[in-house]
This record gives sequence, structure tokens and C-alpha cells, in this order.
Amino acid sequence: MYHPDPEWLKVARSYIGLHETRGPQNNPRIVKWWKDIGAPFDDDETPWCGGFVGGCLAEAGITPVAGGAAARHWLNLPVKLDKPAYGAVVVFWRGSPDGWSGHVGFVVGEDERGNLMVLGGNQGNAVNIRPFTRDRVLGYRWPGFYPYEERFTLPVINSYGQQLSTNEA
Repeated sequence: MYHPDPEWLKVARSYIGLHETRGPQNNPRIVKWWKDIGAPFDDDETPWCGGFVGGCLAEAGITPVAGGAAARHWLNLPVKLDKPAYGAVVVFWRGSPDGWSGHVGFVVGEDERGNLMVLGGNQGNAVNIRPFTRDRVLGYRWPGFYPYEERFTLPVINSYGQQLSTNEA
């Protein structure tokens, strides 16, 4: 039996479908997420996955990590997990495992092939759920106390044949 969504995941789900604004304008929600995490950006062109995660956590009453605009900084959340949990923050490498760039989102399940299903921002310039291969994972973190054991049993979500996400820039 699953526990209800953690508050930050409820917030994140409420933004599914939000996307960047085309042209010279910027989506005001993305700009607000930057402000919520103390980042110096005021646009929706800067890769904003970290802004999304931090903005959702802030809206749920959880202080985001310092430097959260950079995806890999989310590895600084204090509760490290050895495996994915429903609602966990997951950090991926992008470009190279040893590089500086990455991607961050929330684990919401796995697909029928065992790929992680991730609710994240800046996935195709929008907030959505996409499949990610587990071999890109740098780490899993929990924003709060250690999760209930039941959260480590991931629900299976149909990925409807979506291609694996490989570059979220």
C-alpha cells in the first residue's frame, strides 16, 4: 500500500503541462522558482530543472539546497538513499558522468522495462513525466526524514513507448 504523495510531489504534479513561453517573454512561474531558490536568473531559457525541484520543495515548506539551480547540487540533500523511492529526488549526469552538468527530478515510478519514471521540469521545455535509464543516476536523496519502506516499491507506469530522455538541456 502506498502512502499519499509527499507534499512536494503534490505540488510538482500540479504543474504538469507547464512549459516555457515562446519568444521574448518568460513563463512567470519559472521566474518565480528562480527567486524561490535564490538563483540570479530571470528567464525560462536557462536550464530550469533545479528551479522546478527547488520551487516545489519551497512551496511545500522545505528549504531548497544552496546552489540548487545546478542539478548536481541536489546531491547535498542530507538523506541519501541507496535505491529509488517514490517521491525521492533523483540526480542524473548529463553529457558525462564526471562533468558538471546534470538533471534533477522526482521519482514517481518505473516503466515496464525498469526505467525510472521521473516527474521533472525542463524535460522537453515542460513539466512532465518521462522515462530515464538508471545508468545515468548519480544519486537519490530524500527531502526530510528517511522515507517509509513502502516507498521503495515503485509503481509501474506505462511509458507508452516514449524514448528515453538523453539530453534535457
